[in-house]
Amino acid sequence: MSVSLIRTDNQSTSSTALESCPCFEGDPLAINVTIRQDPLSVTLDGPAIFSLAVSLIVGIQLLPPAVVALLVGLTAGLVFVHNDYQNYLKLGPGGTPATFPGYIQINWFKLWACRDPFRPLPADPDTQPTTGILRQKPLPIRCGLRPKVVGIAPQRQVDQFGSRECYLALRRTIENHGRKNSEEVGTGTSCFEKHGLGMFARYPFNNTCQGEIVHVHNSDYSMHLNLHPEDVKEVIAKGWGQRHPLTSQCMLKMPVPKQFTMVYAPRSMEELKVVCQIIEAASFWVTAKETRIEVLGDR
Repeated sequence: MSVSLIRTDNQSTSSTALESCPCFEGDPLAINVTIRQDPLSVTLDGPAIFSLAVSLIVGIQLLPPAVVALLVGLTAGLVFVHNDYQNYLKLGPGGTPATFPGYIQINWFKLWACRDPFRPLPADPDTQPTTGILRQKPLPIRCGLRPKVVGIAPQRQVDQFGSRECYLALRRTIENHGRKNSEEVGTGTSCFEKHGLGMFARYPFNNTCQGEIVHVHNSDYSMHLNLHPEDVKEVIAKGWGQRHPLTSQCMLKMPVPKQFTMVYAPRSMEELKVVCQIIEAASFWVTAKETRIEVLGDR
């Protein structure tokens, strides 16, 4: 993950996205986050090309063709794995260790991952609560194309980042909700991700990881939460998010619930309000109680 630090002041007006969310005093350091995924490429200079050609000629003369083919295949495979591993590390910290064993674990889960994250969950007559809550107030359609999303654990969007101000407004909204409703919910480090701010139900009706309702990523400002299957369908249909790859319905036990959903980073104050409505729906799924979240900064 590449992070560049940019000093800002109160008179900066270069970004429309930044103006859409309130600025908070005491945070003069804005962070521009770039999560880069590099395509596989190999660049050879003249000496490298000469050495490779000589090696192939000598190998063909001295070794059986099957051995030469195997060596060429292994070399190409190692180059691919190295590039893929580096892209895995560039996603930043997440629920899986940023180590080679963690990379192997993720590639094992990738074999069983959901192939279409925009296909809603199948209906389950045993689901409780029996209906979602977003049907009472349907979501608006999100403007523009969906962001590009990569990875499994961590799963991150690599474009359409929200502003630092929107991210801070979301964090303060969640923390404020936790303080005002401390008998029902609490805040702390995410149980799923092991990083980032999470909000937890003290008395969960539907069990998640320690009753986690939502957690926010401090790298791309997106979030993961658990929703009623009907609400997952609404979020996907209106363009606000997608299913997590490990919500596939298979025999393998997955490390996340099948209702686990990614919601894209809010890019404006209006989008922040919608995201908070989705968090209210997540709270409804985990606690089976309706709640209202006050969006800070809307004054």
